[in-house]
Amino acid sequence: ELFANLRPVTILPELYDASPLKSERLVGVNLMMVRELTGGLYFGKPSGEEVTPSGRRAVDTLPYHEDEIRRIAVIAFELARTRSKRLASIDKANVLATSRLWRKVVTEVGAEYPDVKLEHRLVDSTAMLLATWPATLDVIVTENLFGDILSDEAAVLAGSLGMLPSASLGTKRTAHGTFGLYEPIHGSAPDIAGKNLANPIGTILSGAMMLRESLGHADAALAVEAAVAAAVRAGARTADLAGGADAAALKAAGLTLVGTREATDLIVEQVLNVKGGAQ
Repeated sequence: ELFANLRPVTILPELYDASPLKSERLVGVNLMMVRELTGGLYFGKPSGEEVTPSGRRAVDTLPYHEDEIRRIAVIAFELARTRSKRLASIDKANVLATSRLWRKVVTEVGAEYPDVKLEHRLVDSTAMLLATWPATLDVIVTENLFGDILSDEAAVLAGSLGMLPSASLGTKRTAHGTFGLYEPIHGSAPDIAGKNLANPIGTILSGAMMLRESLGHADAALAVEAAVAAAVRAGARTADLAGGADAAALKAAGLTLVGTREATDLIVEQVLNVKGGAQ
């Protein structure tokens, strides 16, 4: 069972202009969104719509068991321990009973991680913070619905959904890490399928996450991430990062409009350069 979705959000300085936020609000942004995937409103029963004598009625159910909360909290605390040792747990405890249980259980788990500073935040104020000063946050853990919304909001900071990777993890182990499913956060984009327009970076960075989390090759993951940064720094821009500018306008700015294949080739070349330089 893959119950934990991880979405890292970092922004390369060369792409600050592609973000809807001002550059000064983006300096230092390095988020890790940890979303619980298998519980909550999306899977709760009863769920459905019915016709009553007074009109149509719909219901969804938001259940959480303490075991579901505990296991996702452990993953978040372990991640925070490897980063800035700060964890923000997001809920709506001023209204929802499930959020009050969430807050209790996360606090209990936090007692096992005295080196990690735990902060409880309401989901609405967190949404505002992501849109104003996102660099004040680091690791964020939350339930399924809130995580779905907040992670998409955070993704906008990077300027394009095509930039960001994700991992869905569980408790099953591999020989070198955790078994997982890795994919970019964007959809299948059938409108541009086969047109050499898609940004491959989210997919490539998902591969880097797989190298790190499941295959035990953190050095290779760093090489891939460095190669992506180098390609962007060299001026390569897929259409989603061009801001509507054509090839001539980009060239005048010292940038190059590239397609999926060209961007991938550039990143592969940079990986080989990084690997060669490390030998």
